[in-house]
Amino acid sequence: MPRFVELWVYLSASPLFGLTATLVVYLLAQAAYTRLDNAPWANPVLWSVLALAGGLLATGVDYPTYFAGAQFIHFLLGPAVVALAWPLWQRRAELRARFGRVLLAALLGGLAAGGSAVLLGWAVGLPHDVVMSLAPKSVTAPVAMGIAEKIGGIPALSAVFAVLTGLVGALSGKYLFDILRIATTPAGWSARGFALGTAAHGIGAARALHVNADAGAYAGLALGLQVVLGALLMPLVFRLF
Repeated sequence: MPRFVELWVYLSASPLFGLTATLVVYLLAQAAYTRLDNAPWANPVLWSVLALAGGLLATGVDYPTYFAGAQFIHFLLGPAVVALAWPLWQRRAELRARFGRVLLAALLGGLAAGGSAVLLGWAVGLPHDVVMSLAPKSVTAPVAMGIAEKIGGIPALSAVFAVLTGLVGALSGKYLFDILRIATTPAGWSARGFALGTAAHGIGAARALHVNADAGAYAGLALGLQVVLGALLMPLVFRLF
């Protein structure tokens, strides 16, 4: 046992610890997700977060030590987001024809996502800085942090809200779309994907990509539009009002 403890202390201090732990946990979660026929509740991101957080708490490894290795995967997030442009390029003709409607849907969707969060926060009496942290919850976490800083929110809290929003959207989206009877036709998949990308940013887009190519493409488009529109318009709107 003492030797095992010494080995664990040595391994946990290595940068490879975070990288290896993240890859192993995610691959196991992804295998279970595939085996369960991509069930929403088996989302690999959710179970990877829970498993890694539980493991760090149980073993006493602090987050900076873990992230020293996990940052290599974090770096790949940028190229992964850029890669979402490829499905859009393949559908460039239909996107050009729908550009006005898509932009209007993105504006209204972003307004509904951010506005509903702010109104609910005010209605239940949350502190001002917490309400401002809720506003960019449907924009991907790094951008949400920057927006929160500009409008008087707490960047770290905005990141938490953004991740939770993405997970809730990825878990509940299918059931909500079924209740609303949005068809699983090409047009229906596009609507499902766009709605999921608008409300649940990158995590929702990842879920859409697993389910249908058209849904994934439109989810990526919605994610990109929310990032641009949110970063440009949200600080301006809150400065005016």
